[in-house]
Amino acid sequence: MFATAFILLGASVTWLEVLAFWLALACVVCNTFEIHWGWPLAIVSSALYAWLFWASRLYGDVTVQAYFVVTAAWGWWNWLYRGPRRRAARGAPAGGRLRIATLGLRARCGVALLWGAAWPLVGLFLARCTDTDVPYFDAFPTAGSFIGQVLLGLKLIESWPVWLLVNLVSVGLYAYKALWLTALLYAVFAALSLAGWWRWSRAGRAVRGAPAIGASAPGGA
Repeated sequence: MFATAFILLGASVTWLEVLAFWLALACVVCNTFEIHWGWPLAIVSSALYAWLFWASRLYGDVTVQAYFVVTAAWGWWNWLYRGPRRRAARGAPAGGRLRIATLGLRARCGVALLWGAAWPLVGLFLARCTDTDVPYFDAFPTAGSFIGQVLLGLKLIESWPVWLLVNLVSVGLYAYKALWLTALLYAVFAALSLAGWWRWSRAGRAVRGAPAIGASAPGGA
C-alpha cells in the first residue's frame, strides 16, 4: 500500500493515500447531500488515513481518524433512527429520519470556547508525549474535528462552519508534510463545507420554528 502510485509536486503519492482520498471524498459528498451511506465510507477511509498519518508522524490526526471510525457507526445509526425520537420529543408525529437542526447562540458560543480551550491542551499533549514536529499546528484541526464530528452526527448546521475552518487549516498542515494529494482533498473538502453549509441552511428553514438545540452531546439532541 505504500508503493508509489505517482509523483505530485516532487513527492511520492502512495496507493494508500490514493484509495483513502477517493473514499473520503465520496464520504463528504454523501454528507453534503444527506446520504447516510457516507458513514460506512467514513469508517473505511478513516482507517486508511489513520495508517497514512501514523507513517507521517501526525499523531493527532491518527487519534482523530480512530475517533472517526467509532463515531461514524454512531452517526450512521443517529441519522437513520434518531429522527422519530427527536420529533416525538417536540410533540411532532414520529417517523422518518433525523432532520437538520441548528444550535442556539449560547450553545454556539460554548462550542467556540470548547475548541479554544482544547487546542492548547491537545498541542501540549502532542508536544510532550509524541515525536511530532508540528504539535500545535496539528492540534487545532484535531480538536476541531472531534467537535465537528459530533455536530455532524447530530445533523446540526453548525458542523459545516466548523469543518470549513478545520479543512482550511488542514490544507496548510498537509502541504507542509508534502502530503499533496491529501492537501488537495482538504481544499475540496473546504469547498464542500461551503456547499454543505448553504444546502443545509436552506433545508433547515423548514424547521426554523422549532426550538434550537442547546446541547452538542449525543444525549442532548
